[in-house]
Amino acid sequence: MNFDLSETQTLIRDTARKFAREVVAPRARQLDREEIFPVDAYRQMGELGLLGVNVPSEYGGAEAGVVSYSLAVIEIAAACASTSVGMCVTNMCAELICQFGTEDQKKRFVTKLVSGEAVAGAFALSEPHAGSDPGAGTTNAVKKGDRWVINGSKQWITSGAYAGVIVVWARTSNEGNKGLSCFLVEKGTPGLTVGRAEDKMGLRGSNTVPLLFENCEVGEENLLGRQGDGFKLAMVALDGGRIGIASQACGVGRAAIEASVKYVKDRHAFGHPIGDFQALRFMLADMTTQQQTAELLTWRAATMKEKKTPFTREASMAKLFASEMSNKVCDKAVQLHGGYGYIDEFPVERYLRDARVQTIYEGTSEIQRIVIAREVIKAG
Repeated sequence: MNFDLSETQTLIRDTARKFAREVVAPRARQLDREEIFPVDAYRQMGELGLLGVNVPSEYGGAEAGVVSYSLAVIEIAAACASTSVGMCVTNMCAELICQFGTEDQKKRFVTKLVSGEAVAGAFALSEPHAGSDPGAGTTNAVKKGDRWVINGSKQWITSGAYAGVIVVWARTSNEGNKGLSCFLVEKGTPGLTVGRAEDKMGLRGSNTVPLLFENCEVGEENLLGRQGDGFKLAMVALDGGRIGIASQACGVGRAAIEASVKYVKDRHAFGHPIGDFQALRFMLADMTTQQQTAELLTWRAATMKEKKTPFTREASMAKLFASEMSNKVCDKAVQLHGGYGYIDEFPVERYLRDARVQTIYEGTSEIQRIVIAREVIKAG
């Protein structure tokens, strides 16, 4: 097993790191405090190839592979988790359209996503009463001539108020999971209404809104894949999306460790830097071991996806471990900072708030355990 990065992977990582440190990190606190969605940052990421890292170059992507994508997400998330969320969803939407879309859809939608012209992509699967069970969704699409008319509502939609391209799941028949289909809806389409932005605990620089569809019409050419394939498309997208969230968690965990190392070297107590005390050193040792284990699990899943081998179990394992690692590491980081960890003068309180949702979205930890156990039994 070779852990050395290729020239392309190194270039993508370094590009993302430079952008993260020079552009993203200096604004992270402000984005969080003022709930600002950084449109300009997404446009710049498009110019750098970070919105289509694994997208073919013929559609404007970097075509750098899944490991490169993971490396880039880690760098952006270490600077600002809020910014990394929109990056992850946009990459996920672009990849899904590349995999299942027509040539016209790729040229029409993917190029807008990866260039930053669309600002961001949105993934509209969850509904108010259908989160972990997408097959229970009630948003429907009815065929009228050569048009599809969509009615219903979606919940927890990342970048929903800004996204130029929205991938929407709707029921086209009553056949359970087989009755779901997938549609591409553009911002500003008549009948699409964006609801009030959610006032969230963390990721406050990421826009999260409900979407309402009231006789929202799209053409037959906006059907992604075949009618009835929506559930399959959702599962494919979520498998890849879990690598993105695992990478995000690794980035936030790394940032929390870096902040903690700096603090324990600078803070003195009883005449010594607190980093001299064994109890705190043990905490840092555990935090670092857990974070680097999460990175290895994430890169294994990314490598398997890149090689086009089945990776469902590995993606869920990476997402489960990395998201729970991030929560534990950020909690310890606050503890290491003492009272200063509880105020926003230091960034670790933001890291902890941002990390909390990682065990919830893109499939809760409980769902990941169901997926992992199912795959283990199937293989056995």
